[in-house]
Amino acid sequence: MNTMLAAIQSRPVYRLGALMAAVTLLTSACAVAPGMRMETSAALPVSDATEHAPAEHLTIPIIEVTLSSLDKMKSEAERRSDASAGVLLGRAQAYTIGVGDVLQITIWDHPELAAALGAQPPANVRAYDPPPGFIVDDSGNLRFPFAGSIHVEGMRVDEVQRKLAEELGKSFRDPQVTVRIASFRAKQVYVDGEVRTPGAQPINDIPTTLYDAISHAGGFSTAADQSRIALVRDGQSYDINFTRMLQRGLNPSNIMLRPGDLIRVSAREDNGVFVLGEVTKPVTALPLRSGQLTLSDALSQAGSINSMTADAAQLYVIRGLGKDARVFHLDAASPVSMILANRFELQPKDIVYVDGSGLVRFSRVLSLLLPSINAGVTAGLVAK
Repeated sequence: MNTMLAAIQSRPVYRLGALMAAVTLLTSACAVAPGMRMETSAALPVSDATEHAPAEHLTIPIIEVTLSSLDKMKSEAERRSDASAGVLLGRAQAYTIGVGDVLQITIWDHPELAAALGAQPPANVRAYDPPPGFIVDDSGNLRFPFAGSIHVEGMRVDEVQRKLAEELGKSFRDPQVTVRIASFRAKQVYVDGEVRTPGAQPINDIPTTLYDAISHAGGFSTAADQSRIALVRDGQSYDINFTRMLQRGLNPSNIMLRPGDLIRVSAREDNGVFVLGEVTKPVTALPLRSGQLTLSDALSQAGSINSMTADAAQLYVIRGLGKDARVFHLDAASPVSMILANRFELQPKDIVYVDGSGLVRFSRVLSLLLPSINAGVTAGLVAK
């Protein structure tokens, strides 16, 4: 028994297969024998060995949580956020006419062209019917009396007006032409996810910004994670941290949207953190509406560390899997641990694990061994 106690209380060095198996079981809320203490004096040697494949040895770094390491992580997060925002910031561009837009055209002092104002709307007009005017056809052309077919797709309103006056000048003397867009139907942006009224929004001659699109969608819902907004443009996704932009003095209204942009606001419940081990209530901790979640917030949602069974000096945060995995260690028994925990910002799917004391580990290992011992004794009696 003394040999068993010494073996249980020793600190094993994990290989990747064991560590990843433990992480998988933890995330699926399965029971795992607690008390497996990670060696913090060196990086963890790990192995991706399978039953039919040779072992590939990697190392998982264990990072001590200090003020300097927290500052480094924060600067990296700010750099990534600024890089995404920098690509999207830009100046507004004038609206150009597209297929499906409805133009209203007026030729002054020529009553014979009154029909050019567009047909009168029917009495039982429907909400999705276009207003009176000339619709730009599928080829991007506009047909107008005495001017023929004019290709207007990609042109600004003032350019269409000059082109139309030039063509009508061949039949009329100094025609005075006014062109306006009666209905914007060619270009749209799409807002999805945790907003009050998701859906498509038409782009008009007033430039649409990120802030405008979210406001037109009714604003964020109560379940929205404002720090994780994805903007998909031309097949590439950009991550936007709305909260961090405001904190750093960057105005989201400077992000101009383009036709076809897709904005998706993720839900807080999709970005939770797993808090396991010797805590009062193992839980999936959810970020605040701002999207921020610190280590102390996560422990608070779990009812704090269990003072009876936990080894507060062995608190770990596991981030990522495989080659990109990292493990952070915090000595929660230290007087400055609360300051560090308040500044440690967690990321979605992080695993916070609080190790148990040596006595708890020994007790639980015995409880796992006793059923097999009893089963062996019963089998021996049956054999007799």
